[in-house]
Amino acid sequence: MENTETNKVWFITGASAGFGKAFAEYAISQNYNVVVTARRLDKLAALEALAPNQVLAPKMDVTDNSQIEEAVDKAMKRFGQIDVLINNAGYGTVGAVEETPEDELRAQMETNFFGAIAVTKAVLPHMRDQKSGAIVNMSSMGGQMSFGGFGPYSASKFALEGASEALAQEVGPFGIKVMIVEPGAFRTDFAGSALKHMPEMDAYKDIVGGTREFAQSMDQTQEGDPAKAAIAIDKALLADNTPLRLQLGEDSINAVRDHSEALLAEMKAWEHVGLDTKVSA
Repeated sequence: MENTETNKVWFITGASAGFGKAFAEYAISQNYNVVVTARRLDKLAALEALAPNQVLAPKMDVTDNSQIEEAVDKAMKRFGQIDVLINNAGYGTVGAVEETPEDELRAQMETNFFGAIAVTKAVLPHMRDQKSGAIVNMSSMGGQMSFGGFGPYSASKFALEGASEALAQEVGPFGIKVMIVEPGAFRTDFAGSALKHMPEMDAYKDIVGGTREFAQSMDQTQEGDPAKAAIAIDKALLADNTPLRLQLGEDSINAVRDHSEALLAEMKAWEHVGLDTKVSA
């Protein structure tokens, strides 16, 4: 089935709540066709009911390659193409690196990094055939910097950003865009059901305790509006010069700017040491 520019196809992972749900609602309002995926089909029923002719809702766990392949195949059979992939599925953890069990760290990477890469690799052959498309990887301001208590979560986002930066160069010649989105605090379920708290160690009580309290207290008090994030993402994708990274929210913009300036200042202060490493003549 051919699609006009006005009913392009968005494929969204983790669409049952938060950013994913807001992106789907926005896409439907723009008359786009939408593939919404999540681990539980019952959580997608309301989205499908909004516009049955525009919405396909396959069950998909981003850590299950067979479900990924099946969902992408269903999307292609139903709509004929995938124009925008939004890798949104993910969750966060709170706890010091030492407090985080290895299985929890691996699970964090499995969903936030390997899951996004697996879906991307399943969709890319179709985008290359089309010679068009866009891949949006939902990172975080924590994908540019990290904070005590968010190390494992930031590690997964740092990895995703590193892969995305290379991917942008690799698929650009095929007419495919890649954009990394770095939100600050938005009113999603991230600080609620999408945030896992690691077992506490007394040694880190004073160091990470404030991070734990902040994460719990911010739930549903965040300034960011997920619906406005959807508008911003589409605006950036439609631009001739789509940014590689898009910070969303005043907190993210300020934090990323401050972090970048601190990085440059530290580099300047230590460049004489770094430069004094040539092989002696």
